[in-house]
Amino acid sequence: MIKAVILDIDNTLMDFMRMKRAAVDAAVDAMIDAGLAMPKKEMVEKIFKIYWAEGIEDQNIFDKVLVKEFGKVDYKILAAGILGYKRAKEGHMTLYPHVKMALTALLKMGVRMGVVSDAPRLSVWMRIVGLGLHHYFEHVVTFDDTGEKKPSPKPFKKILELMGTEPGSAIMVGDWAERDIKGAKAFGMKTAWAKYGNEFDTPVSGADYELDDIYDLVGIIRGINEKTH
Repeated sequence: MIKAVILDIDNTLMDFMRMKRAAVDAAVDAMIDAGLAMPKKEMVEKIFKIYWAEGIEDQNIFDKVLVKEFGKVDYKILAAGILGYKRAKEGHMTLYPHVKMALTALLKMGVRMGVVSDAPRLSVWMRIVGLGLHHYFEHVVTFDDTGEKKPSPKPFKKILELMGTEPGSAIMVGDWAERDIKGAKAFGMKTAWAKYGNEFDTPVSGADYELDDIYDLVGIIRGINEKTH
């Protein structure tokens, strides 16, 4: 019997990388407009290179790139980049298709829901509230709550303790096989891989279930719970 669904946010509920690419694109356009002397494609590549090395949530990314490339920060260019980024980010924060439909169906089935994210607390809540999802989740565990990222057992342990649920009665839904699926499985949870959000060309996820659409989850849980009634 599945009593609780634990969800990742980025690339599981929202198309995080689409938002990130659009925001960086707009930031670089704004920086060039403010006087950045570098071709757009090159600057975008340099930003993502640091993101991949130091974490996609890096809040000082533009400062770092400017210092690395020019030895100092030109604040006119930095301000233009930050404003361009923020404006585009707002406009591109979108849910994958059927997310609200799926979460509403799960609520109606009496399935409880929580979130485990590796992102910082404020960033996670900004996304949840910005996407209008804050009424769905009973508990949210972020990197700030345990100081460890998935696949560490700590985030999984924390969310299940908060929800008062045994690992065997919970299913973890996430896009990152190495973190979401591996970590939850090792902790004794059932797992569903958000294949539609796969950014890593993962051929085999190792999950119990694979989702081409988030709404597939509703049928999977209904099937499990009907069998165990």
